[in-house]
Amino acid sequence: MTEHHAERRRFKRIAFDAQTELRQGTHRWPVKLVDLSLKGLLIEKPEPWLGDSTRPFNVDVKLSPEHDVVMEVELAHDDQGQLGFRCTHIGLESATHLRRLIELNLGDPDELNRELGALLEV
Repeated sequence: MTEHHAERRRFKRIAFDAQTELRQGTHRWPVKLVDLSLKGLLIEKPEPWLGDSTRPFNVDVKLSPEHDVVMEVELAHDDQGQLGFRCTHIGLESATHLRRLIELNLGDPDELNRELGALLEV
């Protein structure tokens, strides 16, 4: 990651290993999740990659058999074998699960509140 990206990042990324599927139209890719944040996620680029960067994607991160984080995302960057996605829509239930996951991993409620405030500014 370049210094420019690090300076712009306002959301802590949580390294998390979970069954994850990326979808676009009829295409489905089981993918390796690298990390996720309140604003998006980073995955290992699947092969073959047939995604259309001009159209939205849906992602489903399985937290447990009963809980998923489902988001509509757009491709933000494609580099070094990884794809970064920015969340454009997330439902209330998924947002609640993601918030709790981030809260548990940050271990600092004040930091979580700062991130939520930054998210609402965007």
